[in-house]
Amino acid sequence: MEEVILVDTEDREIGLMEKMQAHREAKLHRAFSVFLLNDENEVLLQQRALDKYHCGGMWTNTCCSHPRAGETLQDAVSRRLKEEMGIACDTNWIYSFIYKADVGGGLFEHEFDHVFLGRFSGIPQPDENEVSEWKYMTVDALREDVEAHPVKYTPWFKIILAEVLNKGILDRLLNK
Repeated sequence: MEEVILVDTEDREIGLMEKMQAHREAKLHRAFSVFLLNDENEVLLQQRALDKYHCGGMWTNTCCSHPRAGETLQDAVSRRLKEEMGIACDTNWIYSFIYKADVGGGLFEHEFDHVFLGRFSGIPQPDENEVSEWKYMTVDALREDVEAHPVKYTPWFKIILAEVLNKGILDRLLNK
């Protein structure tokens, strides 16, 4: 049974709950989202496998998931990057936010989401049970496509993309 870590609005752990139950009851839980950029500063995107429990077939950031009980966020990020995308690389936390979204089928994402950024210019080896396709896109092309076709993208991805663009977070990171 896969569990998620329930948290309060300050990201303090308040318990564990079976993952699907937490999504049915819209319980706030800890999550992470990873963005990897290649040497040309293109974002590595994945299309979620069609049979995922929610948002199947939608495009999203490189990797996203939940840490396990007793697992640090950094360890969880490394584990899931390897499991989902076949990638091992360094990542750094850039910011966190809370969101709640109806993802269909009576399920909700209500997450305290920690956003990580890393560099990877290779060819991922994704798990086909997790990922249907992958591609690199420039930030400008991505911004335009999300504006033109928002239903193609996951709710959390659209929130994060808007945040990093509107707050200049991505520009600051790329100009390091």
